[in-house]
Amino acid sequence: MRAITRLVVLTAALLGTSAVSASDEPAVAGNQTQAVGADRDDHGCIPSAGYRWCAKANECVRPWELANEKGLEPTPEAFEDYCRGK
Repeated sequence: MRAITRLVVLTAALLGTSAVSASDEPAVAGNQTQAVGADRDDHGCIPSAGYRWCAKANECVRPWELANEKGLEPTPEAFEDYCRGK
């Protein structure tokens, strides 16, 4: 057990890891701090969470969820065609 603990500590020291990962820190744009998920497009959809505007549904949707729900091919083209009403 002691050997494993030493190995873990040594590996962490060599790799330079820390308890805080980069994803735990807020995103910084210039001198401004932005909370993760605070990005919104013109329709209020949150792209970083996978949401895109679908005019046909008149709401923000996740393309893969819409494809599954509507039986569409899981492709960007199928999403665009459906949401544009083609």
